[in-house]
Amino acid sequence: MEIQLWREILEPYSLAVDELVVKFEHMIRAKRQNGQYSPMERVEGRVKTIYSILEKCQKKGIPYERFEEKLGDIAGIRITCQFVDDIYEVVRLIRLRSDMRVKNEKDYIKNTKDSGYRSYHMIVYYTVETEKGPREIPVEIQIRTLAMNFWATVEHSLQYKYKENLPESIAERLHKAADAIVTLDQEMSSIREDILDSQISFNIKAEMVADILNNIQNLYKVANKKEVVQIQDEFFKIYSTDDLSALNKFSHELDTIAEGYRAQSLNLN
Repeated sequence: MEIQLWREILEPYSLAVDELVVKFEHMIRAKRQNGQYSPMERVEGRVKTIYSILEKCQKKGIPYERFEEKLGDIAGIRITCQFVDDIYEVVRLIRLRSDMRVKNEKDYIKNTKDSGYRSYHMIVYYTVETEKGPREIPVEIQIRTLAMNFWATVEHSLQYKYKENLPESIAERLHKAADAIVTLDQEMSSIREDILDSQISFNIKAEMVADILNNIQNLYKVANKKEVVQIQDEFFKIYSTDDLSALNKFSHELDTIAEGYRAQSLNLN
């Protein structure tokens, strides 16, 4: 395989990663905009560098010209979640999608690796449109909690530093850290409902405040400035009380005022 062709070879993988990141981010945004909880907290994507591909081929004894056939993680998506239960919900959602075909799955949460590594891996096939026509690309999707991701990131860095020959003392400390991560995830799951109630309440308030401020800003363009200042002062007064029901009532009243000015503007035109 000629080196100068490698960027061309990897381009469809980059396209697959870019499109999948956009799609998963849309799934997150759609949930949140509808006032629903998203099991996905964050999505990241990457394509292995040529250096990483060469390193893995050398380690596994794979001929360089067969790396596309033998490596299933050239294109990678990482989805992080808040809770362990969210991971399995994300897996369910991926299985339901018509634009992704699941090739295989590995559950390293129920079947933790000897190193302490925990994550859920899926290989899916995703079709991209290239200049030469449609191309089905294998993409590895790793789904983890935020805590699992922190541990895995540290472990990966240490494995790279020590060429995967970790000193026994460091390996033991990593195992203890992995046990702590399990405990942390369990504790977070035990108070999941309280956490979600708090987050949903925060998101509702944030959306409400954004709508109110947008209405006030638009009123400055069409209403009497003195009246708008009074509305603004009333908003800050209610906002300082942290009373969500009062803020909601104010938001609906402001919507009515804004709608009246919009109707007035249309009649004038």
